[in-house]
Amino acid sequence: MTDYSVYELSRVQRLAAVAVGAALSGLASWLMYRQLAAALLAVPLGLLGPRVLRERLKRRRRDRLRLHFKSLLQALASLLAAGRSVENAFEALEEDLSLLIGDPQADMMREVRAVRLRMRSGDPIEAPLLDFAERSSLEEAAGFAEVFAIGKRSGGDLVEVVRRSAAMIGEKMEVEQELGVLMAQKRLESRIMMAMPFAFVGLLGFVSGGYMDGLRQGAGWLVLTVCLLLLAGCCWWMYRIMEIRI
Repeated sequence: MTDYSVYELSRVQRLAAVAVGAALSGLASWLMYRQLAAALLAVPLGLLGPRVLRERLKRRRRDRLRLHFKSLLQALASLLAAGRSVENAFEALEEDLSLLIGDPQADMMREVRAVRLRMRSGDPIEAPLLDFAERSSLEEAAGFAEVFAIGKRSGGDLVEVVRRSAAMIGEKMEVEQELGVLMAQKRLESRIMMAMPFAFVGLLGFVSGGYMDGLRQGAGWLVLTVCLLLLAGCCWWMYRIMEIRI
């Protein structure tokens, strides 16, 4: 089964990330130094591109998994409320969940099939749920699996457990979506701020190239290098701030 803490890029994705990273780093270095050698020295920084892309895609997959897990709980609560037993509810869950998700190959659909197959093999139903919670590292899945296991062993009201879990996850995701809308504007502003210094230096070099000549000789190379490192540090800092997960 999929370990959601690991994301493997395809060869095309890896090459594309390296190419984009190399192009951006080379362009930034050339705008500052206007030397081909400096641009070529910055090109190897493109090797960091796959790491950035991998983290972004892994985070996107995890967010999508959380959303689909909420749909799973809603569908499961409806089946249990209709009078089905837990085992029968999971047997019929795939059909209902496919209508909500719309993608039969989604990660959550594969997890539902795995739960059904393990039940048919004689495993207790809480075992695959706990296994999924561990592999996904979803706080909501871990809490639900633990409560579900306790409720099933003690004969608790599983319908109420599932319903409350779905309601709590839904409320939490609604708050996160509202905060995400507010963060989206700040994220756009941060990207503009990261690009502006390089755009300004590039525009100044094209419009009035002689103005920068003093920085491209003697101690000016050191000043440019320090400025470039400071800009890179600021860009990394803003990127980390904007990627804080709530």
